[in-house]
Amino acid sequence: MTPQETKRKVLITTDLYTVSTNGVVTSVQNLFDELTEKGHDVRILTISDTLHSHKEGAVYYIRSVPLKAVYPDLRMPTSYRHKLIQEIIDWKPDVVHSQCEFFSYQFAARISRITGAPLVHTYHTLYEQYLTSYIIPSKRLGDYLAKVLSRRRLKRVDTLVAPTQKVENTLQNYGMRAPISVVPSGIRLDQHYQRLSMEERQQKRRALGIGDEDQVLINLGRLGGEKNLDELITLFAEARKQNDGLKFLIVGDGPARADLEKLAKELGVEKHVIFTGMVPPAQVQNYYQLGDVFVSASTSETQGLTYIEAAANGLPLLCRQDDCLADVLQKGENGYEYTSAEEFLHAIDAVMEDKEWRAAAAKRSEEIAAAFDKKNFGKAIENVYESVL
Repeated sequence: MTPQETKRKVLITTDLYTVSTNGVVTSVQNLFDELTEKGHDVRILTISDTLHSHKEGAVYYIRSVPLKAVYPDLRMPTSYRHKLIQEIIDWKPDVVHSQCEFFSYQFAARISRITGAPLVHTYHTLYEQYLTSYIIPSKRLGDYLAKVLSRRRLKRVDTLVAPTQKVENTLQNYGMRAPISVVPSGIRLDQHYQRLSMEERQQKRRALGIGDEDQVLINLGRLGGEKNLDELITLFAEARKQNDGLKFLIVGDGPARADLEKLAKELGVEKHVIFTGMVPPAQVQNYYQLGDVFVSASTSETQGLTYIEAAANGLPLLCRQDDCLADVLQKGENGYEYTSAEEFLHAIDAVMEDKEWRAAAAKRSEEIAAAFDKKNFGKAIENVYESVL
């Protein structure tokens, strides 16, 4: 039996699973599906969104209390020695794969120590912007704390997984001693290859107050301060001065929504910025396809799953320059990066005026997205497990 054919017991730990939708949750769900399909025995240990611990199939939820004063959606488990955790210890996993650095990492480290299973950790989040957006106003202090705390927290990890080269570079700068493997998180491309008919697209746009001739910028994801959506709304207001047929569709919800709605009103574009709120994950492709260009101003992304999803849906990209775009955005082929308001506005004019370029960019985006199929992701993670076993 080859290493790839060896069936393993894999424990995945994460602070969030089905109670929230973000890049980490998507990555965990795809990893679970791929490993299970390959015949591995996979279980997930996560934090419940209530005061009750319970088990649903292969997923174990440990009771918790909210810590909204620290960060929205953050919850702290109230037990680290629950009988469900003992059940996992008795199961004796071959590999423990941690996905978060906070509370569920405690589960991972303890179970790894007791069972002797190697500890793999995927570093999903660069915390510098989160610290300065929610906790510490000083960027220098935030950067220092992210470096020191990450290094101390993960000193027992046997190997690290970085979703992009950007994250690997950051971890090396942190002084991490564990080996690092770069493995892009996969996505379920089949969902994003489903296409709305022209009539369906038209009807859905009209239902949101978007005219047939309107040109739509779209952003999809969590509405948090670290996503810099205030910058996009400000740039959108400037762009409308040159093109009054522009609309901005913002899909998702989060703690920054009220401030963003207030900003749109202050800038006089509240009738042209459309907030949909949360939408079902199974329908996100229908929203991507209502847009003409996907836009982002975030520099906090480690893997940019929404960029890949947007590309798979055939959208050109216009994003603030960031290292995580290296494999997703090909300048001039399927989109543009910007570093200033002038570059953003110039790109919007160029893209919206050239229908033929948008059609060619849509095809190129689909081709680029194909490299991120979740099956490649599953194979690469299997190789990481075998390397530590």
